[in-house]
Amino acid sequence: MWEAPIRTLQSLTAATLLLSAFTPAYGQTPPAQAPAPAQAPAAPPVADTAKDAPPAADAAAPSTVSVDQSFVLGVGDVVDVGVIGRTDFNTRQKITPEGTIVLPLLGRVKALGLTTAELAQQTQDALVKGAFFANPVVRVEVSGVASRYVTVLGNVTTPGLLPLDRTYHLSDVIARVGAHAGEGANFVILTRADGTSKKYSIEELATSGGAADPLMMAGDKLYVPAATSEVFYLSGQVKNPGAIPMTKDITVREAIAKGGGLTDMGSDKKVKIFRKNVEVKGVKLDTKLEPGDIIQVGERLF
Repeated sequence: MWEAPIRTLQSLTAATLLLSAFTPAYGQTPPAQAPAPAQAPAAPPVADTAKDAPPAADAAAPSTVSVDQSFVLGVGDVVDVGVIGRTDFNTRQKITPEGTIVLPLLGRVKALGLTTAELAQQTQDALVKGAFFANPVVRVEVSGVASRYVTVLGNVTTPGLLPLDRTYHLSDVIARVGAHAGEGANFVILTRADGTSKKYSIEELATSGGAADPLMMAGDKLYVPAATSEVFYLSGQVKNPGAIPMTKDITVREAIAKGGGLTDMGSDKKVKIFRKNVEVKGVKLDTKLEPGDIIQVGERLF
């Protein structure tokens, strides 16, 4: 009679053991879970250096202008001033209407009327006197010329404004701009800043010097007329009549030669010159012509 209760008890014991394998006992504190690793604080957003950085200096800075040692600085000229071997004393400055520039450490200094060598020496002395540098080597270069120009007009290869970055004679300017290039006359007209004008022969400029080849000054104007601006007119018994460009001291004999010579009927003893509608008296083969003259070559009698 004890067999049934015993089997029942065995069944309950097995069920209890099975349940305890999957469920923690009553009142037992469940094991604490390992804390989650702390999250690192979010990194601040990275600035866009390309956007936020100040604009970089132009790597390809304008090149300097080649000037000679006699060039005198004027208002509007641009100079580069620096100390060789230093990066904290380099600046590009435009000379103000007051004739000054602003330099690092030194402030406002005079530049008007100085050569580049004089400005460099002045800056070097000021840096030593102020005990900024012991033995600085200062460089001064011109990067723009705005104070000294001449105007070139007319029949030249390159008309326009020519900076006087060094000492120029009139012949130097003519050679540089290409005067008398095909269509230009054989003379030029130089007008000074005061309004006075003078004509110069290109041929004489090429073979002369001194006062015959004047120095160019700021404000001068140079005009090269067309080759046909000064002509004489040849008519009558010549092979090639028409308007012929003037040359200096051209004579009647040379004029006839420029016209191809006499025709079979022409005579160099039958030459007349009309100047401003008035006949010139005593015409000979060595008579010099003037612009606008009209030369008539007549026929020989036999």
